[in-house]
Amino acid sequence: MAQAQDCRIVFMGTPGFAAEVLEKLAQWPGGRVVGVYTQPDRPRGRGMKLAPSPVKELAERLGLEVRQPVNFKSDEDRRALAELGPDIIVAAAYGLLLPKAVLDAARVAPLNVHASLLPLYRGAAPIQRCIMENCSPDAVTGVSIMHMEPSLDTGPVYATRAVPIGCCHAGELTEALARAGAELLVETLPGILAGTVTAIPQDHAKATHAAKLLKEHGRIDWSLPAARVDAHVRGVTPAPGARTRMECRGAAEPLEVRIVRGHVASAECPAACGLVPGKVVSLPEGLGIVCGEGMYILDVVRPSGRKDMAGPAFAHGYAPLRALQPEAPEPPEGAA
Repeated sequence: MAQAQDCRIVFMGTPGFAAEVLEKLAQWPGGRVVGVYTQPDRPRGRGMKLAPSPVKELAERLGLEVRQPVNFKSDEDRRALAELGPDIIVAAAYGLLLPKAVLDAARVAPLNVHASLLPLYRGAAPIQRCIMENCSPDAVTGVSIMHMEPSLDTGPVYATRAVPIGCCHAGELTEALARAGAELLVETLPGILAGTVTAIPQDHAKATHAAKLLKEHGRIDWSLPAARVDAHVRGVTPAPGARTRMECRGAAEPLEVRIVRGHVASAECPAACGLVPGKVVSLPEGLGIVCGEGMYILDVVRPSGRKDMAGPAFAHGYAPLRALQPEAPEPPEGAA
C-alpha cells in the first residue's frame, strides 16, 4: 500500500467543478499531482474560438503537466498514463467514461468525485436534475467519493456529504458542491491509502439517472405549480437557460424571452384564480405569470437580442400578454 506522503496522483476533469477539486488536491500535503488530463480545447463564445477548459487553465497556472487525449482507445495514450505511475486516479466531471484499462493504471484506487448522493442522480447532469425534481425548501443533495468502475457511476462509495439545495440555482449549487467534494476528497484520501476506509456497494435498485440537458429542456411548462416552475428555472440556470415565448401587444410574432431570475409569489395571489396558465398579470410584487397552481414572478428577463432587464421594465417596454406553453416535440420519423 502506498504511503500518503509518497502518493502519486493523476487528475482528470474539465469544468469549473473539477477545477475546484484540482486546486484543493494540489494543496494537499499527502500527495503530489503528477499529471492532469482534461478534454481537448473546444470552440467557445461568439467567435467560436478554441478555448481551454477551466481545469487546463488552472493546471497551467500551477505548473502541472496537461494532457488532452480525445479518448483512451490508443495503446499510446494508455501507455503514457501508466508511465506516470499513479497510486490514485481522481476524476471529477471529466466528460469521458473511462475504460477498465485506464482504471487499472491506479495502483491503489481510481476515484470519482460525483455531485450527488449516489445511487441517486447518476449521469451527466446530477446537479441540474436534482434541483429540477426537488422543490421542497428542505431538499438536500450532496457529493460522493466513489471507487470507479467501467460502467457509469455504479462503483462502491467511500464517503458522502449532504449539501442543502435551498434557493440555489445550478451555478450556485455547483460551486457549493465543488467545495464540499474537494474537502471530502482530501479528508477521505488518507483512509483510502491506509486501507482503513471501506467502499460500500451502492443499492442499484434505488438508482436514478440524470440525463444530459439540452437547450429544449429549458422551456417552461406554465401548467405546473409555481414551486415546480421555480425549481425548473433554477435547475437550468445558467445553462441551458430557462426560456419561454411570449405574446406581446402589437407584435406579429411571439417574443423569445430568457428568464434570468424569478421567484414564487409570496402571497396567495387571488388575481390568479380562474386565469389560464401563462397569463401575464401585473402585481404589486412584480410581473407575474399564472401557473397551474400559484404565480411566478419574473425578477429579471432577457428578451431575444437584448440585455437583461427587470420584470417591470420589460412589462413597460414590451406589453407582454401571455407566456406560451412549450410546443410538443415532433414524433420520431416513421412513428405511427
